[in-house]
Amino acid sequence: MLLVASLRRTRTAAWWWCGGGGGCRHVEKRLLPYRRSGGRGRGAGLTESGLSMVDWHLVREMKPPQTRAEWEAEFAKYQQFPEMNHNMTLPEFKFIFYMEWGHRMWGRLVGIAYVLPALYFWRRGYFTRSMKGRVLGLCGFVFFQGLLGWYMVKSGLEEKPESHDVPRVSQYRLSAHLGSALLLYCASLWTGLTLTLPVNKLAETTRLSQLRRFAKGTGALVFLTALSGAFVAGLDAGLVYNSFPKMGERWIPDDLLAFSPALRNFFENPTTVQFDHRILAVSSLTAVTALYLFSRRMVLPRRAKVAISLLAAAAYCQVALGISTLLLYVPTSLAATHQSGSVALLSLAIW
Repeated sequence: MLLVASLRRTRTAAWWWCGGGGGCRHVEKRLLPYRRSGGRGRGAGLTESGLSMVDWHLVREMKPPQTRAEWEAEFAKYQQFPEMNHNMTLPEFKFIFYMEWGHRMWGRLVGIAYVLPALYFWRRGYFTRSMKGRVLGLCGFVFFQGLLGWYMVKSGLEEKPESHDVPRVSQYRLSAHLGSALLLYCASLWTGLTLTLPVNKLAETTRLSQLRRFAKGTGALVFLTALSGAFVAGLDAGLVYNSFPKMGERWIPDDLLAFSPALRNFFENPTTVQFDHRILAVSSLTAVTALYLFSRRMVLPRRAKVAISLLAAAAYCQVALGISTLLLYVPTSLAATHQSGSVALLSLAIW
């Protein structure tokens, strides 16, 4: 009876982890669409709302403006910062404000969904000693993610006299914020699945060890490709060469290493950033295809075969979405779907 009760408690905690990971996934899906650019110009930002809230207060900002006077005061604060779209009306400002407000409130909800159940499960003895370390780490990561989000937004509110480009958040901070969210999601999902899915005891062979290493390497490559998308979004790199497979008339564009020193190009040159994302995407697709073909020659549990097959199908769909987004000059709906697809692909790689 004690063993059965212990298993039930472990599974309850595991479903909590999976649910918390699902909340993180929603945050990740909203992260890039909002925060791509500052808030003005050429429709480059998907919703252009990332910098609409110029303050950060843990409790006070949970209540949005109510009266017209409060909205006008909030709008006036927004107009003091460099990202301001001078043609924007108050109703348009309300729309982007509510988009960012919803994102922040969802982030707080994810934090509550982590911390409060964790406290309850801890007091009721649901966690083993090893699980307690994971719980502390994940809850700490949730708080860190919130602070990192404001640190990212703050970069878009700073004056940059040396820059004549459209004001935007730092692509470095954007990628750090996304990377942090992805790591939190992956850790939550991995922990939850480890505790809920039955362990398949297979005879340890050389080929099985190779498959495991291959799968882990492929998952890491998928993660790196998703992370590189933050640099594409942060620099509007999806708008510099809207052709495929060539970039303009060339396989390797002339301005690939236009910045000096050369290392800057990989993080600040939109051409190089798009080029790198293409290479990583094709490499990920190749790795997933090779993993699928390698697994077909082995006797594996049904769940493993289904997972690898779905991973391969999702990879081809994701590449097709990426190419379509590029060729159609990054329409909002398609770009958001492509960004969401990267998280779905990563989820299948973990499963």
